[in-house]
Amino acid sequence: MEDIVIVGGGPAGLTAAIYIQRAGKHAVVFEGNAPGGQILTASIVMNYPAIKSITGAEYSQSLYEQAVALGTEVRFAKVAGISIENGKKVVHTEQGDVEAKSVILATGASNRKLGVEKEAEFLGKGVSYCATCDGAFFKDKAVAVSGGGNTALEDALYLSNYCSKVYLIHRRNELRGEKILADELKTKKNVEFVLEANVTKLLGEDHLTGLEVTKLDGTLINLDVSALFIAIGQVPGNGAFSNVVELDDYGYIVAGEDCKTNVDGVFVAGDARVKGVRQLTTACADGTVSAMAALAYIRSLQ
Repeated sequence: MEDIVIVGGGPAGLTAAIYIQRAGKHAVVFEGNAPGGQILTASIVMNYPAIKSITGAEYSQSLYEQAVALGTEVRFAKVAGISIENGKKVVHTEQGDVEAKSVILATGASNRKLGVEKEAEFLGKGVSYCATCDGAFFKDKAVAVSGGGNTALEDALYLSNYCSKVYLIHRRNELRGEKILADELKTKKNVEFVLEANVTKLLGEDHLTGLEVTKLDGTLINLDVSALFIAIGQVPGNGAFSNVVELDDYGYIVAGEDCKTNVDGVFVAGDARVKGVRQLTTACADGTVSAMAALAYIRSLQ
């Protein structure tokens, strides 16, 4: 039986592994893709304390190497689910079942895509899913935000402090976000609402130079922008665990800042859980908290 199994090899999961190994226990991390999670694809990271600038790939590789050097066992396999059998935690993977004293779910979340051509190609070249991560790179330039919820409104407000022009594009006539945010946006002279419209084409050769926007009445609009920030929600990867841990209406695992789920000995870290802020620093913080909680739990079993 393993000490602690971690599902997910992103910043939250690998940070948890580092703390577990340093505490003298053994961590097994299951990762279905490449380690690093969403940050892996970031062209540049400049908001992580003490690191002035680093690519997402470099950060992910460094974190992975640190965890492995401490003795973390990383198994590249997908996890199909977990179950509780006679008090034991059983992790079901494509490589077989693994029993563990404690489990940390750090499956993260993926950004909901617009589904337009060149979206993936322009990622890091004008297309972004994180205004707080990348907004400062477009200071004094025109940008657009796609979405109508709180995240989109908050992104547009944030960008209005840096950018010369911010277009807020939403498919409906009314915004879904809080009225107080919408009202504040309306006071910003450099913010323009483009409602009842969808982004239908990304313009540019090797990087984004503009957008084709189609109004619901069929009218086409071309916007000259240097960046598009897509804020239409995220999709958590928690479906395989819905029969064990409690999820909210959006599929996130219900847990507070203590990272404890409704099941003793099962914890959650990072973007997979219900939380207000999803950033690299908060993912690492969750990794720390969940590791300490899991360590305390397995000590209580002795």
